Amino acid sequence: MPDASRRVVVTGMGAVTPLGLSVDEYWNGLVEGRSGAATIESFDPEGLRVTFACELDGFDPADYLDAKQARRMDPFCQYAIASADQAVHDAGLDPEDMPQEKKDRTGVIFGTGIGGMQVFRDQTEYFLDNDESRTSPFFIPMLIPDIAAGQIAMQHGFRGPNHAMISACATGNHNIGDAYRLIREGDMDAAVCGGTDACVTRLGIAGFASMRALSTRNDDPAHASRPFEANRDGFVMGEGAGALVLESLEQARERGAPIYAEIEGIGMSADAYHLTAPDPDGEGVCLALNGVLDNAGVNPEDIDYINAHGTSTPQGDVAETKALKTVFGDHAYDLNVSSTKSMTGHLLGAAGAIEAIATIQALRHDTVPPTINFEEEDPDCDLHYTFNEAEERPVDVALSNAFGFGGHNTSVAFSAFND
Repeated sequence: MPDASRRVVVTGMGAVTPLGLSVDEYWNGLVEGRSGAATIESFDPEGLRVTFACELDGFDPADYLDAKQARRMDPFCQYAIASADQAVHDAGLDPEDMPQEKKDRTGVIFGTGIGGMQVFRDQTEYFLDNDESRTSPFFIPMLIPDIAAGQIAMQHGFRGPNHAMISACATGNHNIGDAYRLIREGDMDAAVCGGTDACVTRLGIAGFASMRALSTRNDDPAHASRPFEANRDGFVMGEGAGALVLESLEQARERGAPIYAEIEGIGMSADAYHLTAPDPDGEGVCLALNGVLDNAGVNPEDIDYINAHGTSTPQGDVAETKALKTVFGDHAYDLNVSSTKSMTGHLLGAAGAIEAIATIQALRHDTVPPTINFEEEDPDCDLHYTFNEAEERPVDVALSNAFGFGGHNTSVAFSAFND
């Protein structure tokens, strides 16, 4: 029988990000206030309107996959495999020692905002230049968004619920939230969940630039992502993946697993407003924020820190600020807000996952990572955004926001674990 009272905890984390290829490297980069943005090196960006991004530095799929496996995966899937492998090992799960019934109760809920963009471009060019019979038989399996979840399950033999939630830049949160609910309701006992994307490609940069979504500070990439700052002009593209291992509290205790935080709830909504622009009054975001507070059973005054969606777009940052003030009232000025996208760029489908990790680390270390690159105040963004330097303070309950094109809004509540 489903048991909606089951507590769900985080027992493992993994990350490959522009600030580092492990959770520790990533967290250290955040606390230091280091920017991951630079001129693109993975391809020649000459001729593009935007020539910089937050790329992974030194990622080698051979650290996680043999050469044949790696060739048959788009980078978005390679990143997912890497972050999931880290999280599984961090949680102390050894699939070789797990009884089959435990593997059958362990799921993989892992999504991507876009999927195999690099393989799509490569195979399209090859198709146009060659006979169609030469198209790779791995083209479709490398492209489809669900394949990361499938590959992670095959790597570890996990046969529980397996799927990908896809909601643009809200993807990471939706996958974490779905895994949380499936465990809470008794459909599985553990899950690897998160998000991944690899859109720092010539086509990806050109597509987002044509929407006028990206910053064009080509002469100063490190200072381009500046959420909530008066001179922001768009987001910086990032790439990578983040993974969490979630477990029922009962199983985590039984295993003696490390417990990093507890998931208290998730709120979800839609703007029902515009294809890419946010509702300027933040009404849809208010629904998600009120939903997570209700789902978690906490009051607005209980929240200490919010890892904001904060992409550094002129409209989005104001809309999120309005929503925070509407939902939290006077307390909006007492809590800490920050956007770690100021350092990592926007990882699209992976954003919610790596920002959940940042939120959990803030709980663990009682430290709020900064929003870097602040120079001039925007009067419409007047909250405490933890500008430029990390701040030490007690953090017991925190939210991680993620919103996506199409008007998808999510917020996940985490708390410091109390037995």
